[in-house]
Amino acid sequence: MSEVAVNDAFVGLLMQLQYTAWIQLGKVTHPGTGKVERDLDAAKDTIDLLGALEEKTRGNLHADEAKLLTHFLLELRMNYVEELKQGAGAAPVTPEESKAEPQPGP
Repeated sequence: MSEVAVNDAFVGLLMQLQYTAWIQLGKVTHPGTGKVERDLDAAKDTIDLLGALEEKTRGNLHADEAKLLTHFLLELRMNYVEELKQGAGAAPVTPEESKAEPQPGP
């Protein structure tokens, strides 16, 4: 029995969904606005969509596609949990902000 070939369109879909989730997690600058924006509800939906794809395609993917999807989900889920720990309302800290001196409160 021959193995299914890698489907470039499917891999492209996975990469597009991964990139969308990174934007929603506030880890990547939004290409349309040039700003870092975070929407954890949307990120969860996108990650869940990738999870559904993993579940529904299990056993029907090329080994490389399955490995890529598993890797994407692991990274995104870990980063999602990290963002939840930071607080839903907190904006992501930029490298410049992390180096800034703390400002005294009122």
